[in-house]
Amino acid sequence: MYSICTALLAALLCTPMLSTAAPRPAPAPAPAPAPAPIQLRTAAQEGTEPKFVAAGRDRIVGLCIDIMRAVEQIDPGLRFVGDQRWKPLIRAYSELETGLEDVQCAVQQTAERARRFNFIGPPLYTIEYHFLVRSNDKLVIHGWDDVRKLAPNGVVLVNRGFAAGDILAAMGGIEVDASSTNQELNLQKLIAGRGRLYFHRGPGLQKLLERAGATDKVSILPQVMFSARLYFATSKQLDSRVSERLAAALNQLEKKGELERLMRKWD
Repeated sequence: MYSICTALLAALLCTPMLSTAAPRPAPAPAPAPAPAPIQLRTAAQEGTEPKFVAAGRDRIVGLCIDIMRAVEQIDPGLRFVGDQRWKPLIRAYSELETGLEDVQCAVQQTAERARRFNFIGPPLYTIEYHFLVRSNDKLVIHGWDDVRKLAPNGVVLVNRGFAAGDILAAMGGIEVDASSTNQELNLQKLIAGRGRLYFHRGPGLQKLLERAGATDKVSILPQVMFSARLYFATSKQLDSRVSERLAAALNQLEKKGELERLMRKWD
């Protein structure tokens, strides 16, 4: 009897016990890496303050820089590249047309530009065109006929490649000098008497005179001669889905009042 019990006890002790613990769950798969942001190629447009403003040797700030950073906050999947590299406006627009660039910030829409680019999103802000004159010139301008009556001593300076030249051409009867590509050169020409008027847009006209050291030499006439809205322009080769994402981010900025706040910051 003793040997039978011993044998049964030994059998029980040697039999593997079935585990009642729940099986461990399989480890969760590693999350898929986030897709790389879509790069939107652009450039800083020379002579377009306050859109793009030099802040030292290697840094560019301005209204458009702030707008682009705000878009990246709204949609982290979009990334602007090239905004810290200067290009003449004519070259920037040419490369946008050919697809070497994808977007340009704050572009005035004209019939000629609408054939070359797509315009998306809400208006970023409104610009107003004024005439600038030498401070010792007591000229009064109320309308376009006043400008035409200045001939033959009424040369109007504009920046080459800017919409100001198209506006004056549409008005007719006005002698235009569009040989200079930036604001500072045209201010120098105006002060030197190589033009009677300089036709340029705000915001930022007073700050332009301050940066150029011309506040005591040049005055801004109060009459608003023309106004226009500025938009984001995209290459016609840019994927429409990317354009839609950019437009959606811009619309969010407008609804939040961020576009207006940034415009006031740089006015």
